[in-house]
Amino acid sequence: MPTVSNFPTVSDTESVVGTAPSEPVSVQTTVRDADASPLVRIRSLLPGLARAEQRVAKVVLEDPAKVARRSITEVALAANTSETTVTRFCKAVGVGGYPQLRIALAADTARTEARTTRNLGGEIGPEDDLAAVIGKVSFADARAVEETAEQLDVPTLERVIEVVANAGRADVYGVGASAFVAADLQQKLHRIGRVCFSWSDTHIMLTSAAVLSPGDVAIGVSHTGATTDTVEALRVAREHGAITIAVTNFPRSPITEVADYVLTTAARETTFRSGATASRIAQLTVIDCLFIGVAQRHMDASVNALDATRDAVGSHRLGVRPDGRRRPRETGK
Repeated sequence: MPTVSNFPTVSDTESVVGTAPSEPVSVQTTVRDADASPLVRIRSLLPGLARAEQRVAKVVLEDPAKVARRSITEVALAANTSETTVTRFCKAVGVGGYPQLRIALAADTARTEARTTRNLGGEIGPEDDLAAVIGKVSFADARAVEETAEQLDVPTLERVIEVVANAGRADVYGVGASAFVAADLQQKLHRIGRVCFSWSDTHIMLTSAAVLSPGDVAIGVSHTGATTDTVEALRVAREHGAITIAVTNFPRSPITEVADYVLTTAARETTFRSGATASRIAQLTVIDCLFIGVAQRHMDASVNALDATRDAVGSHRLGVRPDGRRRPRETGK
């Protein structure tokens, strides 16, 4: 089981065939490489930090460029805490100490400024016109994809792909907006001939989990990682011998305690969090990477299956081209 800590509720491999991992799989909590943003890690760990450390985190997240220029004493005063707490916060988020945090924030600020000259921010206010809304939404979605890709742990993803590719059956659980992501993975895997089901009803999720067995896989999708229905379904699946996988934004959330493997996203939801906008895009990014990896493992079979499914629905498409002109009738392959 991954080594994780408790997580307050938020409002809202080796090739493995037929058996779960014999040793605990630790959650990868270090930034994957120098290009990954330290802010991604801070946001993902924020709910699990001590209260005083959360105040430091909020000061950092509000204006990382300013913190990069501040002394540790100034940051401690701004967070209404001590220098010792600031140092403890730095260690908790994996940057070592305050000097290293300043360097990481300065580098991240430079990268961000190089990406865009527009200050789009994240909050959408009532005074924003439609053009501003479009700009902020597209910026948030693009950043969610970029930051998710930057921090996604490649070795863990490789093990998950191997597990899913060799599974006798894969069941995917998700409720609310995550249910649509679960359904997307089910549809993709089904198209390449993999036995996969997605469930969003709590009772059906639990009954599905109860009939899984060694060699099967259960995947739980939850942005917060604290959705009771999904966590419980994954727990039941694990008790019955299935290998369990979690897709979540928070590597110390409850769902990681019942998962053999954890894939993390990096989405920052703001004004319209209940709309599950950027989080859904980030989850779909992970799902697409997983699907392509599985398809690669069975390349010939996947290509044949995609051809067959495309041919099967071909007669249900209008015979016109994108320019409106009728396509010539196909006489054969």
